[in-house]
Amino acid sequence: MDICDGNADGEVQRQIDREVRMQEGASKLLAACSQREQALEASKSLLTCNARILALLSQLQRVKEAQVLQRMGHRSSDVNDRLPCTGKLAVSGLRIPLMWKDSEYFKNKGELHQCAVFCLLQCGKEIRDTNLVMVDRMLTDVCFEDTILFKEADPRFQLRVELYSSPLAEEPSSGPRRLSLLGGSLGGPSGRRIRAAFDAATACGSASADGDESHPRSPPPSTSSSSSSSSSSSSTLGPRYHLLAHTTLTMNHVQESFKTHDLSLTATEDSPFWLPLYGNMCCRLVAQPVCMTRPVVTGRLRVKSTADAERWEDIYGVLKGTGLLCYRRETDMQTDELPLFVIPVNKNTIVRVSKEEDESLQAQTLFLSTKGHCEDVAYTVAPHIPEDTQRWLVLCQQHLHDLSCWQRCCDDLMTIPEPPPRRPAPARRQQGSLYHEMGNEPEPLNHRVATLLLWCRRHAITWFITPSAGEGHVVQDLSAEITELLVSYYQER
Repeated sequence: MDICDGNADGEVQRQIDREVRMQEGASKLLAACSQREQALEASKSLLTCNARILALLSQLQRVKEAQVLQRMGHRSSDVNDRLPCTGKLAVSGLRIPLMWKDSEYFKNKGELHQCAVFCLLQCGKEIRDTNLVMVDRMLTDVCFEDTILFKEADPRFQLRVELYSSPLAEEPSSGPRRLSLLGGSLGGPSGRRIRAAFDAATACGSASADGDESHPRSPPPSTSSSSSSSSSSSSTLGPRYHLLAHTTLTMNHVQESFKTHDLSLTATEDSPFWLPLYGNMCCRLVAQPVCMTRPVVTGRLRVKSTADAERWEDIYGVLKGTGLLCYRRETDMQTDELPLFVIPVNKNTIVRVSKEEDESLQAQTLFLSTKGHCEDVAYTVAPHIPEDTQRWLVLCQQHLHDLSCWQRCCDDLMTIPEPPPRRPAPARRQQGSLYHEMGNEPEPLNHRVATLLLWCRRHAITWFITPSAGEGHVVQDLSAEITELLVSYYQER
């Protein structure tokens, strides 16, 4: 998304409003939970929503600033201001080793230490979370099976990975939970809702900062500023998550194979949410720039090599990745046939308007030169339509800039594994299949949405309809509203 686009602020505003609605729904769900597994998932969703709201608010501020500068004429069209293309990032095989004491792991002695952990990953305004993993001394590694995908990364990305933990020793507070704690969270104007959501998100951020003064705070929209716990009002209703460790990955960490990265630990052994981390994490981080997967420019061309200066070839050219693919006709590209030949292109390729003139052509030509292993490879290219020469020149220069910015990610096309379906954390299964219990849904949803919807159906109606003792009014049934909210949210994502 171009931050100078006039519609960019409206799109960010809509995303903020959607996250605010999700925050309200997660707060209601957390207030209604009676089971530990349900409360852990709801608290995790609330923390994630808070982090996304802060990230989107920072993005909205950058959009506004860019639009002001553009109106003042401060934006230059110089080639040095050319922006690189975006790309996809994928994190898979995330694994964090544990270092238990011998007496705990081998002899099974000492207090049973159990925690629920998950990872929060942020790249720009995109924030993703993993599934919950229940950890005790029987595990030697915390393994997250998720494939985390980011769709709008730029080559200067900073991918922050945060590990959160919540102790399982404490039980959720018993007794009636009053909806008055959530009063006024629905139905207000959009501006007041967003301000309230911002206050809730920043409040939990300050709470986590008090417990971790040594943790380096990055500027917004860092999730470290968002929180290590839920908002101050709702965190008392359920389990709290605390920041256990974090690290930041950049372009230098991109690699086809698995790689080990250092973690910065933020908790001590006397903390109830502490786990004996070894201090490292292992994962596979790959990137797919858009310039490697989509055609940059296509069209009819006449091409000749400097080795055979008299022979012109009529081809259909497709500039993509590390080559200008030359097909006999356009249909050959659409049927995935092999090209006649490929003109190599990389970050060191030179493209310019040719100084030589060909009397047989009525337009300027382009000169492409690439350094090979043994000798330079040079071609002269002429679009069939003379007016397309400048378009080809500009797009070729942009493509070379993209290749230069993405560096090693453009040497070869990296493979991004397909993300597996999300599965909820292990819980007691007293009934049949979750999807069979939701037989009246129009289509199957992923496991996470299904779990949340099931909670609403099993518990929300009773908890929201039944008034507390001594109250003289009946509380409105909000289960349908929460269900509709969760379905619309995850279908949009």
